[in-house]
Amino acid sequence: MVFWPNDYEGAWTLSNSVKRKGVCLHTGYESEVRLFPSDLPGFYVSWREANEPPLLLKPDQVRESNLCTTLEVGGRRLTTVEHLLAALSGCGLTHVHMEVTTDEIPLLDGSAHGWVEAIEEVGIRPASSPRIDQLKLDKPLAINKGDSMIVATPAEKFCLIGIIDFPYEAIGQQMFSIELTPQSFVKEIAPARTFGFVDQLDQLKKAGLIKGGSIENALVCNGDSWMNPPLRFEDEPVRHKLLDLIGDLALVGFPKAQVLVYKGSHSLHGEFANELLKACSQNY
Repeated sequence: MVFWPNDYEGAWTLSNSVKRKGVCLHTGYESEVRLFPSDLPGFYVSWREANEPPLLLKPDQVRESNLCTTLEVGGRRLTTVEHLLAALSGCGLTHVHMEVTTDEIPLLDGSAHGWVEAIEEVGIRPASSPRIDQLKLDKPLAINKGDSMIVATPAEKFCLIGIIDFPYEAIGQQMFSIELTPQSFVKEIAPARTFGFVDQLDQLKKAGLIKGGSIENALVCNGDSWMNPPLRFEDEPVRHKLLDLIGDLALVGFPKAQVLVYKGSHSLHGEFANELLKACSQNY
């Protein structure tokens, strides 16, 4: 059984290298990612064919993109990074080098579960250098985008509250709250899969997106029902939204705060991460 840290205070890396490959959501290409232990704090990326030193992933590399989180690293774009980053940070890892073969991370089953299994396969160990300081929020922070919003208030631990509201009977309004730890992340958040809607598929495909999407790597909602049941949780959609938020916060770190997100999106998460850094800059 894999040991998981009790909190996000320590510095951890992998005990050995491990790899996973699969189809990418948007390009439809097959991609492989190999994860390596690292002595350097933070998450680093390199491209296998480039023969160049790995580059540190940073919050200012985030770029606008449709339906996923995209980074611009060393002049190259790396897309659909959120589930992998959620798995690394959610499991408590702080020092990791990832080597990729294409410009998109494979979707696996649409959740972070496959990445957690990879981490479990090799285990984790204490890192040889300190972690980047955890963010400390001193006063409330709120941002909104249309009718979506995120509110963060100082707290002793990292707690999340997610709320979603969709005009589809199969989803409707859902709320889920959790005190996040590596153990609770692995059990309650990591297995939650991404989801989409039948009435939007043609539009997305015409836009050149979701070429690799299928009922094997996403839940598909047909209004009042799901095309590929059963769900892993009754409220799997809202849990997946929190998974995305965790991945989008991975490059700034988890604040000691209670964070409520209503109708979250990658662009909203990105704005929140930037404002969080400004509010906590003295601790970063």
